[in-house]
Amino acid sequence: MFIHITNAQVFAPESLGVQHLLVAAGKIVSMSPDAIDLGSIENVVTVDAEGRRLIPGLVDGHSHINGGGGESGYSSRVPTVKLSQYTGAGVTTVVGLLGTDDTVHTTGSLVTGARGLIDEGLSAYCYTGGYHVPCTTLTGSVRGDIVYIDPIIGVGELAISDHRSSQPTLDELLRVAADSHVAGMMTGKAGVVHLHLGDGERRLSMVHDAIAQSEIPARVFNPTHVNRNEPLFLEAMELTKAGCTIDITAYPLVEGDTGIGADRALIRYLESGCSPDHITVSSDGGGCLPQFDDDGHVTRMGVGDPRVLLDVINALARVGVPLEDVVPAFTSNVARHLRLRYKGVVAKGCDADLVVLNEDGSLWGTMAMGQWHVQDSQLLRLGHFENL
Repeated sequence: MFIHITNAQVFAPESLGVQHLLVAAGKIVSMSPDAIDLGSIENVVTVDAEGRRLIPGLVDGHSHINGGGGESGYSSRVPTVKLSQYTGAGVTTVVGLLGTDDTVHTTGSLVTGARGLIDEGLSAYCYTGGYHVPCTTLTGSVRGDIVYIDPIIGVGELAISDHRSSQPTLDELLRVAADSHVAGMMTGKAGVVHLHLGDGERRLSMVHDAIAQSEIPARVFNPTHVNRNEPLFLEAMELTKAGCTIDITAYPLVEGDTGIGADRALIRYLESGCSPDHITVSSDGGGCLPQFDDDGHVTRMGVGDPRVLLDVINALARVGVPLEDVVPAFTSNVARHLRLRYKGVVAKGCDADLVVLNEDGSLWGTMAMGQWHVQDSQLLRLGHFENL
């Protein structure tokens, strides 16, 4: 089956104007501003995009695919994120991870969850470990997990500057980072350490020390939740000048929240003069979004939702930020940093992971690996248990 998409206004993520695409076997096999000569090709389905905007499928680099939580007792564990929660939000590639609960939730169950999403048509990867050191692993070592287990691309989310962390020492962080980096070299994988940042006053001081006191490349250290508060965000922007890529969390702000909204944070970053290649945005989908009192008790709890990613893109469009400036943080920047070849861009030879937007920014279509999951704003495919 060939899918012929015509009259799409393509942002690849750079603006390419109106293009016509031919998709087959999960790949973009042709793209041209001129009409594509289909010749004798049979079994072609043509879809007229009617001038709608077409962008790469979103790459959600931080999601609790098996559900997170567990910070307020046994009943506070968040359910598994379903396939349509991703595809209905324009997400075609997801990176799963463990958080506070890396005891009941394990690296083995995370790999299984990623493979389940792959079976359902999504592209899925994951990290080994979780908030704590020693890292929970499958093979007995960080290096072994990355080398031997295909979906595992690095370590995460290892917590620092947070009361829920294992309070790692600098030496412990360096050992984990070294193992991840070397495993990445051996495999061609990202080999990053995806770092959860809490509200602690130490903020990113350990990352600064790790870069200053070791030979490990700065790109290995990948802080997330950097828009949690103003001082952390300012420090994180400075850290990109050393070569780190930082990750903004697109969580909804509530009354009394000290965080910076993802839309405002991305605007500030892009206007700061920092490299536009070193910023990404993720959803924390399926993650618990708790607030704590001074004694560490949960006072309020939310749940991350992949749909916030499109909400942020549309919020930025409404204030006039060009789409080609916005889209990389959700697509190509993530794919480049995590070394996900053929992801995050619209180009011949790349994976046919595509999102089509209506004029109002709502989702018209999601194609993952050449298969429509959403078309004409209707869900076409559901996960195994979503019909029950």
